Formats: sequence, C-alpha cells, structure tokens
Amino acid sequence: MTGTQVTVILPAKDAGPFIGTTLATLARQFDDPDALKLVAIDDGSSDDTGERMREAASRFGSAELLRNDSPVGLASARNQGLAHVEGDLFCFVDGDDWMAPGRLASLAEAMHAFDTDFVRTDHVTVTEGRRQLIRAPHPWRGVVCSPRDAILPDDDTTMVDYPYAWAGMFHSRLIDQGLAAFPEGLFTAEDRPWIWRLHLTARSFAVVDAPALLYRRGVATSLTQIADRRQLDFLPAFSQTLDIVAADRDVDLYMPKAVWTTLAVCAHHLRRSRAMTPALRTDLRRGVRDLIEAVPPRYVDDALRRMSEPRRRMLARFTRGAVR
Repeated sequence: MTGTQVTVILPAKDAGPFIGTTLATLARQFDDPDALKLVAIDDGSSDDTGERMREAASRFGSAELLRNDSPVGLASARNQGLAHVEGDLFCFVDGDDWMAPGRLASLAEAMHAFDTDFVRTDHVTVTEGRRQLIRAPHPWRGVVCSPRDAILPDDDTTMVDYPYAWAGMFHSRLIDQGLAAFPEGLFTAEDRPWIWRLHLTARSFAVVDAPALLYRRGVATSLTQIADRRQLDFLPAFSQTLDIVAADRDVDLYMPKAVWTTLAVCAHHLRRSRAMTPALRTDLRRGVRDLIEAVPPRYVDDALRRMSEPRRRMLARFTRGAVR
C-alpha cells in the first residue's frame, strides 16, 4: 500500500518540554514515511512548541502546520485538524504523550482487517517515572462489536467512561457522518459528549492490543492540574451528553448510565472545589444545581440510591435547588 494511510492530529499548547519526544516517536510508526501525514496545531503557544513542530516536519512524508494566535482549546484545535485528514484512517495524540514504535502500523492493520469504524486500545500512564497499564474496560479483545453494546451496564465502568480520543484509531467515514468532531469551545471534558455520540451512532468497533501509547500525568500546564474557570467546562460537556442520550431511541435504557456518570463527576469536582476561588466555587455549585435540575427526578433519585453515602450527602443538597 502506498500513499497516506494514517493522518495524525497533534494539537499542542506550551508543550515545548515534551513535544520533541512526541514527534520523534511519530516518526517511528511506519517503515514508509509516506504512510503517515502529520497535522500539527500550535494552539497559541507562548513557548517554542511551534518551532519544534516546524523543525520536525521534514521527518514526515507529509506534514501541515497550523497556528492559532490565541488558544482555542483542545476540542476546537482537534476539529481544525479533522479538516486536513487524508487517507482512510486518522488518530489523535496530545503534545505531552508519546507512542511505542509501530503502534500506528499495528492499529492500521487492525482497522483494515476488521473493517470497523474505530478501534480502541489500552494505554499506559506515566506519573513521575512510574508506569501503570490502564486497560480499556471491555471484556472482548479482537472481536468486532456494536458500540451500543459497550455502553452498559450502568453500574460498572464501560467504554463511555474511557473517553480518551488518543486511545485508538478511526475511519475517515466518521468525519463524513459528523461523528468525529468535538463540541466547539470546550477546554475540558470535550471527549464526554464525543464518546457518547460515537458509541450511540457508529456502526462497529473493536478493542485491540497494540504497542503502547504513554500518557504523561501530572504535567503542570495540563488543565487537569489547574483550578481555573476552564475546569467548569465539564458542566456544558455533560449537559450536551445528557441531550445526546435524551434524543436516542433507547433513552430509558441509557439515561441511567449517563445520569450516574454525570453525578459522579459533579461529586468529584465538588470535592476538589476547596482549591478554587470563592467566586469560582459559587459558580461551580450553581452550575451543578442547574445541571441536576434539568434531569428528570426519577433518574436522579435512582442514581443517588446507587451511590456511596458520602457522594449522596454531597449531591443531595443540589437536588433541592440550594447553593451553599
């Protein structure tokens, strides 16, 4: 096979200390350098991220470099990359992560062998040099399945709880079907409505084994480490998720799962809110109240009954409309 097989979408902001490793490992994915097209988006970096992207471009058979003067966020930057996909297959990688050699060749082979809309993989987290394998929560490996069948049960971790866009590969027909794009303007949790729409609408997928993707945790510039207003983007993200499920033909089947996950994430952010400013903490609590009040009470009551006592106590006040 000749020509571009896989387009890699790489958005990054202020990833200068790490992106050299990311780019070097991308250059070791195929024996034929023309098999990979790099679409790199410098999302308003204030460091040398863009310069490092330009320096690395010659290592690839095809490369396009995009620059945003001001940051637009990971979701919008990924969407910019989708407009430049060539070939049948594409994937995502973040600027502080890296891949074992041959990962993308292995995933491309699986995509062609199974003829699926997408494949998913495990990944490895790296925290201060310590590595941990995180397995995709699906019981079958190398088996083509309906993505809808991987959403439930609602009381266990499933594939919609594994939303990482970089943990897999996708067929370009998903772009044509409107299933690949992320909600515009979200800086965090953008992958939650994305993964739900994908699993409710796509035709087929498989979880496969492949050389590792390594995800760097604890990076100081990561939004998961910063308690600012962008953290509250999880609220519109989950509101969109609930709207997607509410419009599905099997809403009563899948809504309990969506609501339970929404409440669990709300509890997580409320628990972390001590690190926020008082004004941001007030906005968080108001947003959680509004999000919960928009859900039919029967789903909320059911989810609360199945939660631990500390979570129930933390969330119960918001079911009565009080912001404290």
